[in-house]
Amino acid sequence: MSRIRTSRRKKTAKQRSPNDARAPFILRKLSTFGVLSDAGLEQIEANADTILSETGMEFQDDPEILLIFADAGCDVDGTRVRFAPGFCRRTIMATAPSQFIQHARNPKNTVQLGGDATVLCPSWGPPFVHDLDRGRRYASHEDFNNLVKLHHTLPWLHHSGGVVCEPVDLPANKRHLDMLYAHIRHSDRAFMGAFIGAERAGHAIDMARIVFGDISEKPALYCVSNTNAPLVMDSHMSGALKTYARAGQPVACTPWVLTGAMSPATVAGTLAQVLAESMATMTLTQLVNPGAPCLMGSFASTMSMKSGAPTFGTPEAGLMVLAAGQLARRLGVPLHTVGTLSSSKLSDAQSQQEAAWGLMMSMFAGANLINHATGWLEGGLVTSFEKTVIDHDLCGKIGRFFDGIDMSENAQAMEAIATTGPGQHFLGSEHTQANFMTALFRPWTPDDNSFEQWHAAGEQDAAVRANVIWKERLAGYEDPGLDRDIDAALKDYIAARKAEKPDQEYF
Repeated sequence: MSRIRTSRRKKTAKQRSPNDARAPFILRKLSTFGVLSDAGLEQIEANADTILSETGMEFQDDPEILLIFADAGCDVDGTRVRFAPGFCRRTIMATAPSQFIQHARNPKNTVQLGGDATVLCPSWGPPFVHDLDRGRRYASHEDFNNLVKLHHTLPWLHHSGGVVCEPVDLPANKRHLDMLYAHIRHSDRAFMGAFIGAERAGHAIDMARIVFGDISEKPALYCVSNTNAPLVMDSHMSGALKTYARAGQPVACTPWVLTGAMSPATVAGTLAQVLAESMATMTLTQLVNPGAPCLMGSFASTMSMKSGAPTFGTPEAGLMVLAAGQLARRLGVPLHTVGTLSSSKLSDAQSQQEAAWGLMMSMFAGANLINHATGWLEGGLVTSFEKTVIDHDLCGKIGRFFDGIDMSENAQAMEAIATTGPGQHFLGSEHTQANFMTALFRPWTPDDNSFEQWHAAGEQDAAVRANVIWKERLAGYEDPGLDRDIDAALKDYIAARKAEKPDQEYF
């Protein structure tokens, strides 16, 4: 039985290889889905303007930002900034690009941000990882490198991401250097920079320049600048925002809200607050550097009114992202949002129901970059190796779905129908033989065998099958290589930055 199982695993691994052909991003051929009428959108926009003009937004511990806003004619009172109605919209629409690209060191992996393109990124930020062999544990540098390598092998992901897990065995004030190096060394896809503070952002830009040269007109990094909802931005986020904007690197201006705690308990109230916070921060990018690429971000989900815990895959979260897509299109900027979020503790039915709902809603919203498209468990505390693989199947399915219906002459198959005729089957037809490898999407993790075959193979569920697959992918990882001089320059830079200060176990 052991030999039979081994043989089947090897056969399955070989059968997965035709799916490895990949596109650098999804080009959506299906229409977006709107949930608000023009009148409803105008009301949300008017409410956002009221918030910005009457309540305003706090920009804390960053005097330079207050001067930037004051010079632009905004009302600055201490750390509170108020904006005249329409000012933010006019500023954004005057100079923010509607579409741009982020370069990868392998040009085949360069991604488009904006238009009908969608880029899928892995999970970001969890301090824990989970797999079926070792369970839930604090993430390590080895886990981080393994996830970067695993993501590099997955054809339906498009981006290397950022903090795919938090390697807590490295000093907190220096680990960003090792994480950036891992993305550059072990993958040749586009990646995210360091987000927390101007200094770390500056390190990311320095390292990108070592790899790419002049990046002022060639975006090579990606930054997410989160607000502290409601209506606050701190210097850690604003410092990174300014640094990236001045260097011409994309900034996703993203309120992180849970309705009822960090925003009103209603969808309409949350949308107005999200739009206000995102517009205020996008305005800052344009005042710092007119024309700097920026995205409207929305990470809006719900919370349990019984426990206060975050909840995902809810009807309200779906409505919020769909409306955010409409609001972003009216502003003329790309949309950044989130994907396969789950509060489940395991890669189970709950995790996949929530994941499928979240990713599908974001796609129908017309999202241009979807963060947390794979691996996210436990409300963002865990990156799961098994869920990464299962979610990757979902990414592939959704990419195929949004490719729409092929209406080529071959796909219409009229000759095949005429040749086969009534009462016959198509299994042996020339048309089926010519198309069977590509006509239908083939995910990696499902089991569609008979009960007897499934029983003989060990009665594995999807998570167990995914456990086998991620190990196969890591074992088959092919090093993309890196120029020796660039590699040496990166290592020298990292060593110099680390030597500048003692290790700290806090940020």
